[in-house]
Order: sequence, then structure tokens, then C-alpha cells
Amino acid sequence: MLFEKITPLDFILKDLFHTYLKRVPNVKKITQAMIDHKMISSQEEIINDHIAFRTIGVEQLGIQSFEKIFLKHGYTKIDAYFFESKKLNAYWYAPPSPEYPRVFISELRVHDLSETAQKIISKYTDLVSSDPLDAVNLEDAEQIAHFLKTPLWILPSIEDYETLLKESEYAAWVIYNRYYLNHYTISVHELPAPYNELQNFNDFLKSIGIKLNNSGGEIKTSADGLLLQSSSVAEQIQANFQFHKTKYIAGSYVEFAQRKLLPEYAHLPEEVIKSSHRREGFEAGNADKIFESTYTEQINNNN
Repeated sequence: MLFEKITPLDFILKDLFHTYLKRVPNVKKITQAMIDHKMISSQEEIINDHIAFRTIGVEQLGIQSFEKIFLKHGYTKIDAYFFESKKLNAYWYAPPSPEYPRVFISELRVHDLSETAQKIISKYTDLVSSDPLDAVNLEDAEQIAHFLKTPLWILPSIEDYETLLKESEYAAWVIYNRYYLNHYTISVHELPAPYNELQNFNDFLKSIGIKLNNSGGEIKTSADGLLLQSSSVAEQIQANFQFHKTKYIAGSYVEFAQRKLLPEYAHLPEEVIKSSHRREGFEAGNADKIFESTYTEQINNNN
């Protein structure tokens, strides 16, 4: 553990999380409160259910480009999702071994947007003339970590951002935030009782001042009742736009997931339960509402 050689995937994930920690103060706030309540003794004890990224679906970018990072490092592409009202596609990826988080990558269906929105997006993404990952050594963890922190296009203007925001809050988020980690996810079912039930954990979060996304209810539940998810409302960051203009906009957030035991394993004693005994994958209905953690309505409703 302490003396194990760090793998390239470990390096990439640690670097991603380091950047995310600096942008999302709620992470440290939640972690410290969990320590104070004796759920954990350190951040390292938290099991990360999954991480999520947002991309723009144009020829040289989008899922087909971004997924190369994780496919190269042992992830397996699993299920596809389509979010009609939000004009998004997505896939989730299973990790090479259980100690790593699942990965969820979504992309904006640019051609489903208005001509005005498409032109704004093209103004920035056309600056990327080919798949940028073709120029990255995917075996070099430091190169990948650098890529994930490096903007692919110029800063947008505040006018372009606000125009996109009116039509697609997802589009506005990505045009500014690019490939920043959108969220990481605490596996609530891995915590000690009573916090291993999402309702109890949500009550704890609210008691320490964390605002929860209430779109579709604070707890989003899969049709089979076995996957429960909630999320914080994205914290606002001061964004710097072209011509020295600034505006507070949605940054990233934290998600919380409870994966219940599959019916055939419900009889198992707690000490033998593994992740493979729990509900796997994702649920489009849940994810559809979780996306709204960065939406203006959620931010305004929770202020």
C-alpha cells in the first residue's frame, strides 16, 4: 500500500483529484465533517464510486476522443445513454479492478442545438483542428495529467457564454470549464451505519450546510430501487472571460451514491459482501437530474 509502486492510472486519478479539490471547497468540508463524525479517519478511506466528465460532441473531440485515456488504462466501455431533452449522449466505463472508480463520460449533441449555438461552439472548437489526444503519449501519465489541465481553446467571451447558457446550460459549462473533473462520488453504502443509508447521509450533509440538488427530489432512485443518488449543488467560481470580464458561474460538485445488494445476494452477511454483489451501472433517469447540479435554477433555489 504505502510502498507500492504508483501506476500510471493512480497518477492520473490523483492529479485529477488534486485539481478538483482546489476548485470544490465542499470536498474538504464534507471530508472533515465525516472525520469529525467518525465515519472515516482520512480522505483516503472514502470509496469513490465514479468520476464524470463533460465533453463537446464534435468530430475531433467528444467521447470518441476523451475515452482513449481510460480505454488505454484498462477501462471497458459498457452501456450507452441518451438524454433527449438535454441533447446529450453518454457512456460509462468499468474499471480494470474494483479499487478504481467507474468513469462516466457525456457529450453534447451539438447538431441538435440552434444554428446560433452551433456557430458559437464552432468558434472555439474549430481552433482544435485534429484529435488532441493523438498528440499525447497515452502511456505517459504526466502527459495525460498535463493535458487534462490544459485548455483546448481560448477563453470564451461572456456574451457567448450567456447566449449558450440560455439554450444549454451543459454547453455553457463545458465551453468555460473544458475537461475539468465534473464530480466525484462518495460510495455511501461503504460507510458505517447509520450513514450507509443515503437518506441518513443526506441529513448529515444538510446539517453541515451542504445544499443538495432537489431536481426530481433530493434522492434520485432507479426503477429497480437499487441505485440511489444525490448530489450537492455546484459551488460558484469566479470565471474570467475575454476582455477582463468576470462572472460567478457554476463550477463542479460532489455526488453521493448508494448501491443496494442485488436480490440474489440479500442473504449474505455483511463481512462477505463485495462490490460485485451490488447493483452495477447507472440509470438514465437518475443521471438526467444529477446533470442539473450545475444549473442556474438549482444554484438560485439554494441561495
